[in-house]
Amino acid sequence: MAQLGMLVLRVVLGFTFAMHGWQKFNEFTIAGTQAAFRNVGVPLADIAAPGLATLELVGGVALILGVLTRIFAALFIVDVLGAMFFVHHTHGFFVANNGIELVLVLAAACLLFVLAGAGRYSVDHKLFGGRRSRLSRLA
Repeated sequence: MAQLGMLVLRVVLGFTFAMHGWQKFNEFTIAGTQAAFRNVGVPLADIAAPGLATLELVGGVALILGVLTRIFAALFIVDVLGAMFFVHHTHGFFVANNGIELVLVLAAACLLFVLAGAGRYSVDHKLFGGRRSRLSRLA
């Protein structure tokens, strides 16, 4: 049952990140995201905005499938901690006030996948299974 729970969490987490990436490309636009990043002091906002939008879209799909899960989950932790530092930490806890609530939950969920891997129902498991190669420990 734990493996099923990991699958559900990984798919929901991946979908959440993919939708945030899609939103940066389509709703906010990259130019709008760059401007917003500049306004909150994100360094290299013109590079960070399309980079993070791509990471969130591609990495979100990768999480859904369970591909290179540990790597993408680690990158997402950096992503959401950046969001917490640049945007959310001054707004308290609750997401309704733009606080840190959502980014903390996202970071914690990602940490599970960094530590435990994608789980049995994933491409990573099909490719690497129980083998103890360096690549399988990264993926």
